[in-house]
Amino acid sequence: MTKGPPTLRLDRLLANLGYGTRREVERMVWADLVVLDSVVLEDADQRIRVTPDLSSRMTVNGAPLDPPPGFALMLHKPLGVTCSHKEQGPLVYALLPERWRRREPAISTVGRLDKETSGLLLMTDDGTLLHRIISPRSQVYKRYDVTLARPLRGDEEKIFASGELMLEGEEKPLLPVPMETVSPTRAYVTLTEGRYHQVRRMFAAVGNHVAALHRDRVGGLVLPDDLPAGQYRILNDADLALVLASPQGA
Repeated sequence: MTKGPPTLRLDRLLANLGYGTRREVERMVWADLVVLDSVVLEDADQRIRVTPDLSSRMTVNGAPLDPPPGFALMLHKPLGVTCSHKEQGPLVYALLPERWRRREPAISTVGRLDKETSGLLLMTDDGTLLHRIISPRSQVYKRYDVTLARPLRGDEEKIFASGELMLEGEEKPLLPVPMETVSPTRAYVTLTEGRYHQVRRMFAAVGNHVAALHRDRVGGLVLPDDLPAGQYRILNDADLALVLASPQGA
């Protein structure tokens, strides 16, 4: 038998989405602020079928319901923002709606971009999806646009593709890394591993310094030109299929 969508009590659903405590949600329901399929909901105990289209069918205080549990988004991470809950300074979570920080399950970044790296960052509240994307077995490619402090010397593509490059302090060589030279001081590199500061350390190993780093692709998903830094977009099933398809060089 096929298992249908889960159901949740209305007060629990909205509380888990960060709209308030169950008592606060109950008061919202009594004030006729929750509407499903054009019908005002009057019972906070009512069970709601949590389907992917629920955000298009339910409104809270006149606005579409936030994405139900099991969603993912892409964020254009700006420079100077940290992928952490604990570190000092601006955090990526502050770029999302304030109540999303109270959601259960919590939203997490799918991997990390360091403070001085910009670009495509995935976030989700779906633990299974998160682990599927970051698992080495999934071979999800991540492409970086690299700006260098000094001109390339010409042998970097061969060295990175060899599968023999050892980073300082490591005991295992890197997997082969495809590189595409764009100009004497700019290149694309595509990783399947996620070692600490890998791109920066790769170029340091060949005597160069990364001046700017920007991730523009994860798998087959490309950061849109019309998504400004600091903004996000909810992903649909087709977007997630692109991430997990991981076509190198797509």
